[in-house]
Amino acid sequence: MQFFVDTADVSEIEALADTGMLDGVTTNPSLIMKAGRPMLEVIAEIAKLVDGPVSAEVTATEKDAMIAEGRKLAAIAPNIAVKLPLTWDGLKACRALTGDGHMVNVTLCFSAAQALLAAKAGATFISPFVGRLDDLGLDGMKLIEDIRAIYDNDDDLQTEILAASIRTVNHVQAAAIAGADVATIPPGILLKLIEHPLTNKGLETFLADWKTTGQSIL
Repeated sequence: MQFFVDTADVSEIEALADTGMLDGVTTNPSLIMKAGRPMLEVIAEIAKLVDGPVSAEVTATEKDAMIAEGRKLAAIAPNIAVKLPLTWDGLKACRALTGDGHMVNVTLCFSAAQALLAAKAGATFISPFVGRLDDLGLDGMKLIEDIRAIYDNDDDLQTEILAASIRTVNHVQAAAIAGADVATIPPGILLKLIEHPLTNKGLETFLADWKTTGQSIL
């Protein structure tokens, strides 16, 4: 499973890119607002930091305006994935933009039927929001499993499942098990993936034992 980071903070992306574990970036209007900088400028900087897809979201809600905004965003860099909402206008815009050869990330997916529509519209990625479903007492990971089953039943559907609204380390693990192709993860959660108390305890024990030997490797 690929790891995308869900942020528009350039400094966070730079730090995570240095780990070699970052496959792409997703942004949205809320994250751009938090960055407090012009959207096109931020997206251009991010696109230079990572080789993989960088999702940049349109703000229009009508098909023709979505297409125009999408084309402008896609012109920023070859690795831009235009992010569109899962509406009829969004799906029509998806068909047009993928027809142009652009990557498209269809977002705000909350049902397997929606995911099927997005795949039939030619979406590169579908973004099911697992955390928001969990917030309502529903099973977000069941949605990932259902979409995986539907896509695997039809070889013509090439859309990748991008698990979004990730809230915990367990969400990341569960998404990988459920068959997600990608998870887009907040920076704090991505950094926590490496943590386990037994790892720290084991390292402390090894170092303490090594110290008693009085040896040095170098």
